[in-house]
Amino acid sequence: MGVQRLYARRFLRNRLAVAGVAIFVLLVLFSVFGGLLTPYAYSDADFAALTQPPSGTHWFGTNQGGNDIYASAVHGLRRSLVIAVSVSVLTIVVAAVIGSSAAYFGGRVEKATLAVIHFLLVVPSFLILALVSHRLAGDWRVLIVVLTVFGWMSTARVIWSVSTSLRERDFITAAEFMGVSPARIILRHIIPNLGSLLIVNLTLGVVATVLSETALSFLGFGVQTPDVSLGTMLADGANTVTSAPWLFAFPAGLVVLLTVSMTFVGDGLRDALDPTSTTGAAGGRR
Repeated sequence: MGVQRLYARRFLRNRLAVAGVAIFVLLVLFSVFGGLLTPYAYSDADFAALTQPPSGTHWFGTNQGGNDIYASAVHGLRRSLVIAVSVSVLTIVVAAVIGSSAAYFGGRVEKATLAVIHFLLVVPSFLILALVSHRLAGDWRVLIVVLTVFGWMSTARVIWSVSTSLRERDFITAAEFMGVSPARIILRHIIPNLGSLLIVNLTLGVVATVLSETALSFLGFGVQTPDVSLGTMLADGANTVTSAPWLFAFPAGLVVLLTVSMTFVGDGLRDALDPTSTTGAAGGRR
């Protein structure tokens, strides 16, 4: 049995992980094709239906400005997914390169890199994120860059810790003896051997980014109007939870489904890729 097939079987035995994949796929399909099911765009305003509850015309109701909540939820979920996946991928790439490079070169490079990482870890990054994103008018592309800049350190430190054992392996010594360049050794020999760690962190990074983006947008420092994200929808509905609960309930439900599904997937991948895990081998009973 091939390694990939073994991992797939261990993953599929975990029912929660499979359910997480199914939920995530449905959320992605909803964000991509959900807008085809309604004649309204997220920016359209129906002034004849201000703060109306769910109905046959507006399935999720409307907000104070007459915007269709269903259309806003589709667009907001798509925007949050783009931000979360982009930040997670970029963070993993940056962390993998920096962490593995520090471990491979060692010496002063390693000490300097770890000093920078430890310094950035104690910096109040959330406040800096809020100030920078707010000053730049909440552009979601800028938000991706800012979240990446302040989100790679913890992952890089974990990768450095694992890579310090890889640099002593025989295949690294053999590559150096054959004259392979350091950059090629890092990119072709060290990072690929961190595949399972990178995959799990990539998945869980989506959850962390969704929560960060939602928190920033909820506080008014993330995505700004006229654009919409799940965080901005939660902020709009927070003050009307009792009088107009649909404004908060639908985006909150999407956030919960997204974070729970990716958490299940991340746990399932960790169990499947960890040869010492008894959970994956035992069928994922929880």
